Amino acid sequence: MLTRDEAFARIRLLRSPNVGPVSYAQLVRRFGTAADALEALPDLAARGGGRYKLAEVARISAEIAAVRACGARYLFHDAPDYPDALGALDSPPPILTVRGDVALAAQPTVALVGARNASAAAVRIAREFAAALAAEGLAVVSGLARGIDSAAHSGALAGMAQGGGTIGVIASGIDITYPPENAALQEQVATMGLLIAEMPPGTEPLARHFPTRNRIIAGLAAGTVVIEAAPKSGSLITARLAGEAGREVMAVPGSPLDARSHGCNQLIRDGAVLVQSPADILELLRGFDGAPRSRVREFQPDGMDDVRHETSFGTDEVESVDLVGLLGVPPIGVDELIRQSGAAAGAVQMALLELELAGRLLRHAGGRVSLAG
Repeated sequence: MLTRDEAFARIRLLRSPNVGPVSYAQLVRRFGTAADALEALPDLAARGGGRYKLAEVARISAEIAAVRACGARYLFHDAPDYPDALGALDSPPPILTVRGDVALAAQPTVALVGARNASAAAVRIAREFAAALAAEGLAVVSGLARGIDSAAHSGALAGMAQGGGTIGVIASGIDITYPPENAALQEQVATMGLLIAEMPPGTEPLARHFPTRNRIIAGLAAGTVVIEAAPKSGSLITARLAGEAGREVMAVPGSPLDARSHGCNQLIRDGAVLVQSPADILELLRGFDGAPRSRVREFQPDGMDDVRHETSFGTDEVESVDLVGLLGVPPIGVDELIRQSGAAAGAVQMALLELELAGRLLRHAGGRVSLAG
C-alpha cells in the first residue's frame, strides 16, 4: 500500500528538474522507491556533469494543497483504478490529477477530436455522434478545446443517461480552464464525467503541453475518430499516436474544397477507416481485439523511429559508458547508440539518465535522444 510519505516523494520526484515519464520509471524501477530515488539524484546528475537541486518540499506541499482545494486527487501509475488502456502505453504518465468518476475510463472508450474552427456541419456531426455513442454505453474522450472537442463533450453529456459518459483531458493544470468560454462545460465534465490533467495545478496551457495531452487522449481510447482537421493539425497528431499505440484510427470524409477536411481525407488515404455514422464506429470498436483494421500506425511522422526499447536497467550496478561523443543536436535512436557504443543496454540507459538529470540530454518522440542545444 502506498504510504503518504512515498506518495509525497513520488510527486516530488516527478516535479524535480529534468525528470520526465521515462526517467521517472527508470528511477523508481532501479531504486525501488521514489524516496530512495530522490536521494540518488544529485549523485547521478554529478556523474552526468551537472549539479542538481531537488524540487522544494514547500512547493510540493503547496501543490498538494491546491489539488485538494479544487476537489481533485492524484492518480498514480500503479493505482488499481489507473486506466488499463493508458497504462499499456510505452512510458505512460506516472501521475495524473483527476476530478470525477475514474471508473468511466474503464468503460469502452472512443476519442472524438477535430478542428477548433470547425464548420457548423462538423460540429453537428460531432455532437450527434457523441450523443449516440454515449447512449450506447461508451465514454467519449476529447480535449475540451473549441469546435469539435466542445461539441463532442456536449453531445456525450446529453446522451450519457444510457450509461456512457465523457472524459476531458486538458493541457493545463486541473484548476485552469482553457479556453475561458468553456468554464461551464469543463465544470460539467468534472462533475458529471471525468476531468484529467497531467500538468501541476496552476500550469497554463502552453504549446509544448498539447502533444502530451493528445497522447493521453489517444491512449485512453480503443479508437480515435477525427472529424475535420487541417493538415499538420493537433488532431492528426492524436490520430498518429493512436495508430502507433495499436488502436483504431477513423476519419469522417469531407469535401476536397474545404481545407478543414484535407487532414481527414489524408488519414483515410493513409489507412484510417472511413466512418459516416455512429454505427460504423460501434462496429469497429465492439469487435476490437487489439488488431485494428486501420493501418495509420505504419505511417510514422518524418524521422520518427518506431523501434521500442526496454527502459529498465535493472537493480545491479552497471558499467560506466561515455556517450557524449556519439550524441549531437540531431536526435538519434537509443537502439542505435547501443549498437554504436558496443555497451550493454543497461549501461547506455544509465548514461542517458545521468546526462538527462544533468540537463545535457533531451528526449524526443520515437525513443530518440539528443544533446541539449
